[in-house]
Amino acid sequence: MCSFVNSTAYGIAVSCGIRNRLVKRQLPIWFLFLSGSMSVERTLKKLVSGVILDLDGTLLNTDGVVSEILKAFLVKYGKQWDGREAPKIVGKAPTEAAAAVVEDYGLPLSTDEFLSQFYPMLSDQWRNIKALPGANRLINHLRGHGVPMALASNSSRSNIEAKIFHHPGWKESFSAIVGGDEVKAVKPSPEIFLEAAKRLNMDPSSFLVIEDSIPGVTAGKAAGMAVVAVPSLAKQSHLYTSADEVINSLLDLQLEKWGLPAFQDWVEGTLPLEPWYIGGPVIKGFGRGSKVLGIPTANLSPEGYSAILSEHPAGVYFGWAGLSGRGVYKMVMSIGWNLYFNNTEKTIEPWLLHDFNEDFYGEELHLVVVGYIRPEANFSSLEALIAKIHEDRKIAERALELPQYLKYKDDPYLKISLHHENCSLKS
Repeated sequence: MCSFVNSTAYGIAVSCGIRNRLVKRQLPIWFLFLSGSMSVERTLKKLVSGVILDLDGTLLNTDGVVSEILKAFLVKYGKQWDGREAPKIVGKAPTEAAAAVVEDYGLPLSTDEFLSQFYPMLSDQWRNIKALPGANRLINHLRGHGVPMALASNSSRSNIEAKIFHHPGWKESFSAIVGGDEVKAVKPSPEIFLEAAKRLNMDPSSFLVIEDSIPGVTAGKAAGMAVVAVPSLAKQSHLYTSADEVINSLLDLQLEKWGLPAFQDWVEGTLPLEPWYIGGPVIKGFGRGSKVLGIPTANLSPEGYSAILSEHPAGVYFGWAGLSGRGVYKMVMSIGWNLYFNNTEKTIEPWLLHDFNEDFYGEELHLVVVGYIRPEANFSSLEALIAKIHEDRKIAERALELPQYLKYKDDPYLKISLHHENCSLKS
């Protein structure tokens, strides 16, 4: 008999008793994905008429840029940033976050000295901060339906405007923008959200707040508003108990639960995405335990891909796979967290929807990701998970016959020979 001893967003460790011996084997990321985004109960939670959005970590992938700059900054002092201290700075005011870094790493700097050195490095990169998946979709949808929107961030007003300047149409979409330097107390104080409601001349209780940090969720609830949490830190959802709802990413947001106009862009159980590209040698997957269960994944190394993987939420995606010297195939894939990386690295595991007669370790694989199916989730039984995975396959196979997805089968990226490359990445 086997029992599930723990599960992560990468895989599960299964303990099997065999003649009184305890044997552990690692199962792949696919074994974490159970509940589909389209199967969530669509119960109306509360009627709202306006939305207040956080910026960093909610709409913008600021955390990824901050992490890269911190890595470079700390090296000068013989320190190494590994992301484990991220919970201490996410959602905090700049001075509070800076103080945490200075103290935790024992830097020979004051908080002000740290900020004077760090912030110029950060501001130089604001133009490179990308919108998180679903951010443009959400803003455009709400604006198109005339839903009042405000932006409320602990960052200063000038920093907010500098960041959104690089995202056309964002500033004009918000009826109010409130920065941390415009209120007496920043999040977790409710003042910033109450000020946003005041500027829109609306009752605080009529708003839905969308936040990625615990201080932001605390502030929204203290303001008497409904709050949807979109945690920006891996596997921290259990800490957001005060939120009215916790979702994996903005792609999973169901506005109709809050009496707002629903998205109408899902197509046969899939959400079309702006295509993104990734490629490299197959390093593992065929020949693993998953092959016995009929789910042979052809995995790519996460090394060198942390930046692009940080931009995409863990979940199930689909698209086309080009295998050098073999051809182009339909694929469905999972992105998630590796049990052995202590939740600091994501892995990517494509399932090529074709029966191969042999393994192809080391061969080059190019992927064009064109759509999203569902978020990652835990599961209650192996059988249910396997059934769900095969349902994902059916959804992907059917969707890829649609013209809007089928056209990407001819993408030149899929047919480039990579024999002389170690890896490839296109954005």
